[in-house]
Amino acid sequence: METKKALLIIDMQNDYFEYGANPLTGSLEASLKAKEILEAFRKDSLPVIHIQHLSVRPGSTFFVPNTAGAEIHKNVFPVDGERVITKNYPNSFRETPLLDYLISNGITDLVICGMMTHMCVDATTRAAKDFGFNCIVISDACATKDLEIQAQTVSAKDVQYAFLAALDYFYSTVKTTREYLAQ
Repeated sequence: METKKALLIIDMQNDYFEYGANPLTGSLEASLKAKEILEAFRKDSLPVIHIQHLSVRPGSTFFVPNTAGAEIHKNVFPVDGERVITKNYPNSFRETPLLDYLISNGITDLVICGMMTHMCVDATTRAAKDFGFNCIVISDACATKDLEIQAQTVSAKDVQYAFLAALDYFYSTVKTTREYLAQ
C-alpha cells in the first residue's frame, strides 16, 4: 500500500500563549517549529489538518467559543485548502470527522505537533496508532506546562520528556524539527 502523509497541528490556539488564559511553557518556540514543518508541507502540497479545541463545558476558562483565545495562533494559521476540524475532547478523533477525513483521503501516516503534549497530543497520537496510522511526533513543535500530583510539582520539561518518551516506543517515532526536515 502506498503511503500518504498529512500534518496534524493540534490546538495551537491563542489561549496557550503569553497573555492567554492558559499559557504553556515554550508555546511560542513550539509554534515557530510547527511553522517550519507547516511550510514544508505547504511547499510540497501535502495535506494539512488543523485541530481546534472549543471548550463547551460549563465554567470553561479557556478555548471558549467565539473568543480570541480560541482562535488558531497566527504562526500556524490555516490557509485556503487546509482542513480545520473542531473538537470538544482531548482525543481529536472523538466525535469529530477526523477519522473519516483521513480514510477518505487515503492518509496512512501522520506527522503530529501541537499542544498540550501531555493531553491532546498524547490522546490523539495513541488513538491514531490504534486506528492503524503510522505516527511521527515532532518533539520541539509541542508544548506543555508544569503539572501537580500528590503535592508535588512536575516541571514542564519533565512532563514533556516523560510523555514523549512514552510515545516513542509503540505509538510513534519522536523526532525534532531538524531531524524531520533533514530526512
